[in-house]
Amino acid sequence: MTTHPLLVDAAWLTEHINDENVRVLDATAERGHPDGSGRPVPSLGPALYARAHIPGALHADLDRDLADPDAAVPFMALDSETFAERLGALGVGPDSHVVIYDQGGNIWSSRLWWNLHLEGFDNVSILDGGLPAWQLAGQPTRPGVESYPVATFTASRRHELYADKETVLRAIDDEGVLLVNSLDPATFRGETDTYGRPGRIPGSVNLPYPDLIDAAGLLRPLDEVRADYEKIGALDSGKKVITYCGGGLAASLLAFELAILGRDDVAVYDASMYEWGADESLPLESTR
Repeated sequence: MTTHPLLVDAAWLTEHINDENVRVLDATAERGHPDGSGRPVPSLGPALYARAHIPGALHADLDRDLADPDAAVPFMALDSETFAERLGALGVGPDSHVVIYDQGGNIWSSRLWWNLHLEGFDNVSILDGGLPAWQLAGQPTRPGVESYPVATFTASRRHELYADKETVLRAIDDEGVLLVNSLDPATFRGETDTYGRPGRIPGSVNLPYPDLIDAAGLLRPLDEVRADYEKIGALDSGKKVITYCGGGLAASLLAFELAILGRDDVAVYDASMYEWGADESLPLESTR
């Protein structure tokens, strides 16, 4: 299987969009605003996709089809068997080259990349800047819903890339593990209680994900962000890296960039602060 670049631009996708093995997936999963009823708020992703998407793209629903419906936290990873069935239904097979985009910021794209990476599938690229970058390049969009022929996707979970709270709890006192918090500095310092309790997992370092994205919604140049990762020690091959955020989304963006920088062994704490903050038995620290 040919290895493709992890990050591509609109010009690259324009050249390759009609390649036989390319499968373009729209990973947008924006949540709507609560209506006060207490019911789960449906994702706006399917509607945004149906309104306008890159020609030939299918919608990969990270909110419903590709998330564990029984988990207490949204967007949690599915079991391998179900994930494989649903990726196959999207036309992704062993020879596919998956190109993922979202509707800006690369957060949803990197989350789907991590889901695929977790299940042993690495022939994946992200369209930097997503749909806005595609449109800014003057490329067309299409309304409606599309499909690919059903394929057979084989999942082979890399358990070392998945961190749960027990893994993270052990990591706190392990000098060989680096915990990286990708939330904003105020939340990291414990100045807000967005996730039930203010604070961070003890021993964490902070690399806020907004700092990795420029004003146009593109990832900052790697020669710039490399220094940010080096500063916190994330490129030290002698340390295991676990990234976390609120619910495993922004943490996936850091894991994606670290993969580009040569660290494809980074684990993501899937439930992150939504789970950690809700469990009063788990330690927190702050610098308030």
